[in-house]
Amino acid sequence: MKVFILNCGSSSIKYQLIEMPQQEVLAKGLVDKIGLEGSGVIHTKNGSEKVKFEKTIQDHTSGIKTVIEILTNEEVGILKNVNEIEAVGHRVVHGGEDFSGSVPITAEVIKAMEHNIDLAPLHNPPNLEGIYAINELLPDVPQVGVFDTAYHQTMPRHAYLYALPYRLYDKYKIRRYGFHGTSHQYVANRACEILGRDIHQMKIITCHLGNGSSITAIHHGQSVDTSMGLTPNEGLIMGTRTGDIDAGALLFVADKEDLSIDQMNKLINKESGVYGISGISPDMRELEQAAAEHNERAQLALDMFHYRVRKYIGAYAAAMGGVDLIVFAGGIGENGDLTREAICSGFEYLGLEFDAEANKGLRSKEAVISMDHSKVRVMVVPTNEELAIAQDTYMLVK
Repeated sequence: MKVFILNCGSSSIKYQLIEMPQQEVLAKGLVDKIGLEGSGVIHTKNGSEKVKFEKTIQDHTSGIKTVIEILTNEEVGILKNVNEIEAVGHRVVHGGEDFSGSVPITAEVIKAMEHNIDLAPLHNPPNLEGIYAINELLPDVPQVGVFDTAYHQTMPRHAYLYALPYRLYDKYKIRRYGFHGTSHQYVANRACEILGRDIHQMKIITCHLGNGSSITAIHHGQSVDTSMGLTPNEGLIMGTRTGDIDAGALLFVADKEDLSIDQMNKLINKESGVYGISGISPDMRELEQAAAEHNERAQLALDMFHYRVRKYIGAYAAAMGGVDLIVFAGGIGENGDLTREAICSGFEYLGLEFDAEANKGLRSKEAVISMDHSKVRVMVVPTNEELAIAQDTYMLVK
């Protein structure tokens, strides 16, 4: 079965065509700058070089139509005709409390997703645009929605509720939802598969570290707590997001700087994090280079990031009554050997014996980076959200 995977952002579409159940990526690419000057598509056919197409792409429908034309192109495509696409899987950021797993997309599901737009106003609308586009372009092909928030619906109430008046939860469903669920689920399962362990017997902490970062406590196969909250701003310090912050500090800043809600939103999501602390960049590689050149604020930003991750690992170990396995994923987690070493230092009291040699220079490869005798295992598992979406789509459609 050829499964077409779509991850629609506000001005971009990431896509893959995957042959299931063989899990073979036939083609992948990116539609960029939708509705903007310089729009186009970067496409890669399995075993071939990247090909760039410069084309005016006004909206998501025209973007997906262009991708389908490329996939069926005689020279760079992989399909003889569009009828070879048997299913479409969509990444959807926010499912609210409506979805605890992936679901076939129906009119009722679309209505629920539209209802949840308030919870993810930047993400759910473009996700829906992708679904609307497929309804128009491939009306007879079954679609599946895979929600970032669904995996975390197993959290208990005492973990997901905020200490606001309960009436606000009743009225607006203000609570911790968590994100990156597809990634956390995939890397936890994959790590246990590599180790030959039963996930239902394990206490796991997964660290998805990138420009957006989150940590999840997985107890016997279920998410029981996660660092992101109602929005992706809560939790760890990130590239440009504050992470955890005293809400009173936000009120203080808004008052002193006379900032509107939109201006505060920009401040905490676009101007803060390691970028705000360092004044240099949200990119950890650039910060590590600056720190090596004795830039104090770059080093401070790194120290703060590492500390916050360690603090969450410690908290989740306490919440689960221990930890058996820590997994690193995401752009920083998979490629940042210095970051991984800094985070894992000092956990000897948990029984973690870090293997600095195994970790050194390791990039985007599945590997164990703890000593053989370590009570707590540490692993790097590159995330593959597209494959996870394809797996769910295949199983539901099949």
